[in-house]
Amino acid sequence: MPAANGVDVRGALGSAAEVSDLRFQQPDDDVTLRDWQHVHNAIIPTHLLSLDEVRERAQRNYLEVAYHGDLLVGCSTVRPPSDETATATVIARVLPAHRGQGFGEQLYGRALNRARELGANVIETVVLSSNEDGLRFAYQHGFVETERYLLPGETIAWIDLRLS
Repeated sequence: MPAANGVDVRGALGSAAEVSDLRFQQPDDDVTLRDWQHVHNAIIPTHLLSLDEVRERAQRNYLEVAYHGDLLVGCSTVRPPSDETATATVIARVLPAHRGQGFGEQLYGRALNRARELGANVIETVVLSSNEDGLRFAYQHGFVETERYLLPGETIAWIDLRLS
């Protein structure tokens, strides 16, 4: 069943009803901020964030945590567009044990809608090059690579991608 944004949420489970009980929450207390932090740090082990850094990000970005029932499955980040470029960054993260079940579709669809509501005309994402599932997801959703780079002191490249 396509969502309002046109994203098909059936995934590997076979029907939208099976993933419809995915619950989204903006992290607004230590428990949900730690859940967001856990997913981020599990997906991006080269750039671990402290709880204080997550709190700071929650002030400038739109964050969500996703739960299937009471089970933490993923999180998302929307970096709002700047006035100059109207470019927003949308990042959807799903813990490895929960991939291939349509959760990424829902996280991504919600984040993309939020970015557009905030006035984005251009959508970008960033994926750690070692995250093959994340790269495959981005390519399957129409993103194209625009840049590869290493942050100071890191050995695994980051890949910036833009929705074509």
